[in-house]
Amino acid sequence: MTTIPEYTTDEFFGLDDTWLETAPGEITHLHDLGTGDPILFLHGSGTGVTAAANWWLNLPSLAEHGRCIAIDSIGYGQTVVAPGTEYGIRAWVEHAVRVLDALGIEKTWIVGNSLGGWVAFQFAIEHPERLLGIVSMGTGGAKLTKALASHSNPQLTEEGIRRTLETFVVDTSLVTDELVSLRYRSALNDTASDRLAEVVAARDRDREALPLDMEALSRLDVPVLLIHGTQDVVIPVSRTWELLQVLPRADAHIFSQCGHWSQVERAEEFNRLIGAWLSERGA
Repeated sequence: MTTIPEYTTDEFFGLDDTWLETAPGEITHLHDLGTGDPILFLHGSGTGVTAAANWWLNLPSLAEHGRCIAIDSIGYGQTVVAPGTEYGIRAWVEHAVRVLDALGIEKTWIVGNSLGGWVAFQFAIEHPERLLGIVSMGTGGAKLTKALASHSNPQLTEEGIRRTLETFVVDTSLVTDELVSLRYRSALNDTASDRLAEVVAARDRDREALPLDMEALSRLDVPVLLIHGTQDVVIPVSRTWELLQVLPRADAHIFSQCGHWSQVERAEEFNRLIGAWLSERGA
């Protein structure tokens, strides 16, 4: 029998929890707030990541512009997976599709951070008919950097999580003891070390095995907003420039004095930027 984990961290982030059966043996943990056009939020891949830990500073504000649905992707957070679940870019895309199907949503905007941006563009390639547009920050799937390489062998300790989070930001004071503790406690959910190794291995495998098809993206006929921090050492800003050369309807915004975590480091500006961009395009 599939059970919901007893412990969640999301009370600390001020977000209500929702649990949704999305497949036999699979119960997706998500946050669902606001009304209007759906906006699906896909988190990144750092140790202990959850939807709340990525988006707690953004969801309440952006819920004024649409129905914000932020999910814990399979292999992360409090989402329960069926035995034998496999991970990878296509698996994360199909999980997102199952969430939309379970909620009765035909088309959605997607806001993706890092790995979530990579998944968003793969979603666009495989399910363009279900997409209204994409906002992607520090889009994942780029060539391996020194910082990314260090993430390929994460340490499941509070100190290891702190070191990882500090590579995400210019202002390391944002990496508080409480945030590190919450990420660590989230990472310990279920069979944490085995699960963490599996999702990291799948991500790194697909960087080589399933890079984004740029030719397919050149035919993508939806609006796209690319966001990047100039001091991003995890995914260099050249990744956004690479995508700008290909995507026919892409705009870009570059934050100065900002690393990989623009939705946290520049939260107020980030929220205004995305809110205005979505509103101008009918959301």
